[in-house]
Amino acid sequence: VDYLCSNKCDVKPGRVVYTCWLTPNGGVRRDLAVARLAEDKFWMFVGEGSRPQDWYWINQHVPKDGSVTLTDVSDGYTALGLWGPNARNVLQKVTTDDVSNAGFPYFTAKWIEIGNVPVYALRLSYAGELGWELHVPMDGALQVFDALWQAGREFEMIGAGMGAFDSLRLEKGYRGWGSDVHTEHNAYEAGLGWTVKLDKVDAL
Repeated sequence: VDYLCSNKCDVKPGRVVYTCWLTPNGGVRRDLAVARLAEDKFWMFVGEGSRPQDWYWINQHVPKDGSVTLTDVSDGYTALGLWGPNARNVLQKVTTDDVSNAGFPYFTAKWIEIGNVPVYALRLSYAGELGWELHVPMDGALQVFDALWQAGREFEMIGAGMGAFDSLRLEKGYRGWGSDVHTEHNAYEAGLGWTVKLDKVDAL
C-alpha cells in the first residue's frame, strides 16, 4: 500500500490517509482515502465511477508472490455522507459509540453501531464541513438512513445530491479527479504536492 500511494500509509491502525496514485510520469492517476484497519489490512476508498479502471490499476502493482490479497467489497456496502455543523449531534443520537472530537478525531476511522448495524465511519468530509463518511452493509442501509433521517429532523437536516456536494467541495477548494485533476497534471501542479512524500523507503 505504501509503495502504491504517494503519501505515507504506514500509520497506526485507525488512521485515514488522503493520498494519490501516480503514473510513471508523475500524473495523478487517482486521489483516494486509505484507512488502516489493522497492521496487515487496509481499505482503499475510490470513486464508484472509476472502479473498474482502479481495480485494474491496483492489480497491476500487487506483488505476484501471493503475499497480498485483494478483495473488492464495493457491492457489499453503500456510503452515506453526514456533513454539516450539526453532524455530530445527529450521529450521537443514533449510536452509543463515542463520536466526540476527542473520541473520534479528524482523519480517523472506526466501526460504530447504528441500531444493530455495524458501520465503518471515516471522520473526514469532502464537503469541507464537520462530518463523516459512513460505509454501511447493503442489507442495513435503509435502517441506517431512516435512523439518521429521523434524528436529523430536530436540526432541519436536508438530503442533498451530487450537485450540492460538488458545489461545497469547490467552495472549500478541494480538488475533483476527472475535472480539476487528471493524469496530465502532476501532484504539485494540482495543488496536491503535500500528499507526496519523497522520503519513503521503496518497499518492493
